[in-house]
Amino acid sequence: MELRSKVPSGPLAEQWERHRSEIKLVNPANKLKHHIIVVGSGLAGASAAASLAELGYNVSCFCFQDSARRAHSIAAQGGINAAKNYQNDGDSVFRLFYDTVKGGDFRAREANVYRLAQISVNIIDQCVAQGVPFAREYGGLLANRSFGGVQVSRTFYARGQTGQQLLLGAYQALSRQIGLRKVAMYPRSEMLDLVVVEGRARGIIVRDLVSGRVSTHVGDAVVLATGGYSNVYYLSTNAKGCNVTAIWRAHKRGAAFANPCFTQIHPTCIPVTGHHQAKLTLMSESLRNDGRIWVPQRKGDTRSPNEIPDDERDYYLERLYPSYGNLAPRDIASRRAKEVCDEGRGVGPGGHGVYLDFRDAIARLGREVIAERYGNLFEMYQRITAENPFAVPMRMYPAPHYTMGGLWVDYNLMTTIDGLYAIGEANFSDHGANRLGASALMQGLADGYFILPYTIGDYLAQVKLDRLDTAHPAFRRTQAEVSDRVNTLVAAGGRKSVDAFHRELGRLMWDTCGMSRAAAGLQEARDRICALREEFWRDAYVGGTGEDFNQTLEHAGRVADFLEFAELMCHDALHREESCGCHFREEFQTPEGEAKRDDARFGYVAAWEFAGVGVAPVLHREPLEFAAVHPAQRSYTE
Repeated sequence: MELRSKVPSGPLAEQWERHRSEIKLVNPANKLKHHIIVVGSGLAGASAAASLAELGYNVSCFCFQDSARRAHSIAAQGGINAAKNYQNDGDSVFRLFYDTVKGGDFRAREANVYRLAQISVNIIDQCVAQGVPFAREYGGLLANRSFGGVQVSRTFYARGQTGQQLLLGAYQALSRQIGLRKVAMYPRSEMLDLVVVEGRARGIIVRDLVSGRVSTHVGDAVVLATGGYSNVYYLSTNAKGCNVTAIWRAHKRGAAFANPCFTQIHPTCIPVTGHHQAKLTLMSESLRNDGRIWVPQRKGDTRSPNEIPDDERDYYLERLYPSYGNLAPRDIASRRAKEVCDEGRGVGPGGHGVYLDFRDAIARLGREVIAERYGNLFEMYQRITAENPFAVPMRMYPAPHYTMGGLWVDYNLMTTIDGLYAIGEANFSDHGANRLGASALMQGLADGYFILPYTIGDYLAQVKLDRLDTAHPAFRRTQAEVSDRVNTLVAAGGRKSVDAFHRELGRLMWDTCGMSRAAAGLQEARDRICALREEFWRDAYVGGTGEDFNQTLEHAGRVADFLEFAELMCHDALHREESCGCHFREEFQTPEGEAKRDDARFGYVAAWEFAGVGVAPVLHREPLEFAAVHPAQRSYTE
């Protein structure tokens, strides 16, 4: 396996424009002859499918939800970044680029991040033209607010429903192409394997989640837009259906997996209430614009928050990071929240919580202004906790949220398998070791609307593809392997539920490969994961049949993949003997408790090649080179 990033030469600011001018093109008549498979219908998948169809390609789009509109992108709340500088506060493409590289602790590919910052300005224009109802100021101009890790206001938003509104924009573009019969939509269909013919991705194997039928689909290229893998922790802010299956099966077919241990823990989530819980709820980072985070100064202080005077409160983010205050980056804010709770100063049941307080903002701006900005978020919080945020502070605790790791891709977003592309959260390319808030929506739409439609043509224009059908031996063989796996899961006659295995894996991963990691814990976790995986195949109970609607079978297939993938996560975390961004190794920290990078030994992307289940993966390194910025110890105190 060879990692060729294909980053264009020349000045950073000119690379993307030059690359677009030099890549090969497919003429309009030939586009009609090509068939592209897109797996996933969130912001990345829907925008890619719609844009490719608009160009003339024939597209098949698959999603496991009953409608493309139910993709997890709909859950994004706070906003989308763009370097428009509408606030005239000093923002620029370069500043967005630098904030993103710095926020990722200098573990992202410089060229990809700069391109993302350049394209950000086009995304807003595209979405406004689609009718996305971004918030506006009194005079009608688009409004902005701030997110963590920056000192400007560049985040565009639609109350606390930005992901939903952006997805509706992409969905209407997709629906238009479905109506024109340029896109064939396959809802309630789960990709279970990738078909590789002579080293090229040529199709996928899919199971219909209603009928149970396993089918094959042939294409000239395959695009994976299947999101992240935070549900490896069982409890996360992700929808319960989110999984690693599509990208993991692609990895097992030859796609390198990059930086799998880079997982983001979001600092503002509603705390766990008990063992019965199966999901966590995100509260938007935008709340930190006006909410102040604090805990009591005294350990074990159980007074009502409104009874604790200001001089007995510790606004610890404002104290530790005066220049950024409550808008410190997510990885830092999460670690500090855990730190004060571990000291015994946490609030709420079990002491696993910190306060997010709007008292001062309400006094300064008035209740109506706060309700206008965050009304739906306040309502959601009150429905879940039965506490009124206008009267008492919210209680928050960090939770798994986003994954910066993913399939390794080059500058064209192609994986190490020719013809296989990964976009959005499914790839590793833009966020390094920590994603800044409001950048996920930006990346998904940049990849789908503005990058992939150019770069996929470069591949199709140069490759000569034989005509294939589902009778090809590779398709028959892969379909048979998928059917055998499904039948094995159904035949498992154990005594333990699939959910029990998932919960046990999630607890193990959270304790050993979550907000902080240590060598001893990671080594133990790898051994326990192997044992748990063996027990799963021996003692899991699925029931039902594979030729019918069977949600336990769906879950079992995903948990089986998590049990393989979790071992790679721990292996990667153990290998990376440094702390950077969200990857915090307890052995490698500064005296102040901050992440301590080791650029000399680990200034690279770790791309892993699959060598077999239970077999140590093969490491491939892509050195990270910086021309426009110089890696330095991150500081948010000045």
